[in-house]
Amino acid sequence: MTTSIKPPDWAFEFHGHRCPFMPLGYRMGLLAMLRLGVEREQDHGFFVFPEIGEGHPQTCMADGLQAATGATYGKTVMKKTYYGKLAAVFYHPAKGAVRYALKPSFLDGFGAFEFFAYRRRGVEPSEIPADVTDEVIAWTYEQSDDDMFIVQDLPDFTYTPVKGSFNKTLCSSCGEYVFDRYVRMKDGAPVCIPCSGYEPAPLRK
Repeated sequence: MTTSIKPPDWAFEFHGHRCPFMPLGYRMGLLAMLRLGVEREQDHGFFVFPEIGEGHPQTCMADGLQAATGATYGKTVMKKTYYGKLAAVFYHPAKGAVRYALKPSFLDGFGAFEFFAYRRRGVEPSEIPADVTDEVIAWTYEQSDDDMFIVQDLPDFTYTPVKGSFNKTLCSSCGEYVFDRYVRMKDGAPVCIPCSGYEPAPLRK
């Protein structure tokens, strides 16, 4: 069976390169939306929890999930669980939750393609010959949903997002605004986390 769920060109452009995992995330996201009966999220009501982590190239799946569902990191309605799995939970407070995971049998067949031999050698996706990439993408389009996905309804799943707030305070050290949830106190004065000395600031060496 050839799927009708294929990402539009703009999704590949958003992702930055052609690869097979972004389309898998896109397909997973649309199927979950159809199962739950929800529309593409415009605001903050539909949540997606990819079970991916870091340090494995298949995280490209997350960009497909965002493109399909509109549940983006920027809107804080997508959060990674860091389980290191190729799966995602989709949750809408009024519609319930469902989990989609890629089947091991699908991944075994998937991994045999030449595209992954290039990736294991450290070749970036944009540098892999187009015919090699297109071959594996076309193969995924030919697989049935049943052959690709494990689907689990999660009737007991709940999630309460952090309540949004516009309240902010000037850091007494650097003079920049910091949202109140992240304010720390140092010598009786409000400071941001990087200036506090209490917690590491990973992006500052």
